[in-house]
Amino acid sequence: MTSMPRTDTDVYHNTSQPLSSDLSHANTMALSCTANEVVTVTDEAQLDKFMSTADDTVFVLSGGSNVLLPARLNITVLRPLMRGITVLDQTLEHIDIEVMAGENWHDLVVYTVAQGWYGLENLALIPGLTGAAPVQNIGAYGVQLEDTLHSLKAYHIPTKTWHQLSPSDCQFGYRDSIFKHAPNTWLITRVTFRLHLDENRVLASYGDVKSIAQEHAKQQGRLGLTPSDVMHAIIDIRSQKLPDPKQLPNCGSYFQNPIISQAQFLALQTTYPDIKGYPLPEARVKVAAGWLIEQAGLKGSGVAPIMTHIHQALVLTNHAPFTATQSDVALAQAHIISSVYDKFAITLNREPVWVNMDGSIGQDSYV
Repeated sequence: MTSMPRTDTDVYHNTSQPLSSDLSHANTMALSCTANEVVTVTDEAQLDKFMSTADDTVFVLSGGSNVLLPARLNITVLRPLMRGITVLDQTLEHIDIEVMAGENWHDLVVYTVAQGWYGLENLALIPGLTGAAPVQNIGAYGVQLEDTLHSLKAYHIPTKTWHQLSPSDCQFGYRDSIFKHAPNTWLITRVTFRLHLDENRVLASYGDVKSIAQEHAKQQGRLGLTPSDVMHAIIDIRSQKLPDPKQLPNCGSYFQNPIISQAQFLALQTTYPDIKGYPLPEARVKVAAGWLIEQAGLKGSGVAPIMTHIHQALVLTNHAPFTATQSDVALAQAHIISSVYDKFAITLNREPVWVNMDGSIGQDSYV
């Protein structure tokens, strides 16, 4: 096995000093939050040692990019921040790499593409750490994490045992997994990806990706597209549409794209011919949640200090960082959901995880 070098650019998992119980700077929405205790682990031996004397009432927090924390967490917070990238196996067609949970996700994507290992390029610029990526089965521009995941290692907190899980064990769905349905039960420490080595295999059919990727290729003196061109196109698109959480706190796309029946979509299309939808099997259609929110007149609006982004209505932003609370988010969320339902009879469900004071997870719609 060969260990790969890594970068240390992610401000959300600097483990040089113990973390305080203040988690306001440990979530990308920058919500005010204080926990009973915060414990960081930088290797699996530390996790074993801590859990040997701890009970199973802990809350697992990764990079904080997809969670909505309460003002007070009456529980011990466990942060898995182990680092490292290792090559496990390589053939003429693919390469298997093992990535530790604390590796910054976007840095990983950039690194793999630079090495000529492809499959993650469509997931560029998604904030967070690698260990949290399977929880949400992160996805963008036609690719989901499950498409490249080979296996993962996770600690089962209730039984204090280690497990190797396959993709089928993870029970992946659209922005869904077994980890999301059993919060604070599993702690993922390492993820193995099977990436391909074919530079000519690209997926650039979503939105403006192809045209922007072609322009990038042209600038590089190429006619055909490469995964690197696709990655740079997606970085450009996301940079223009999505605010940097380090500058304007947010937790990425806030609402899931709702899936409705084809019949309902066709009925809506007669009134709203510009409605954006993507056909799915079984006579279903995935509708663009951002379009629905914008058409409801809520782009750049909300309930202060939580507002939709002026360039992307799908993103909720926090204009009172480190002082705004989960309650502020609840008000803005309810306003947006009810406004969209009143106009389209479609119920939006949020994407980020709602955390209660005891560390349990809230429901996915109204709070």
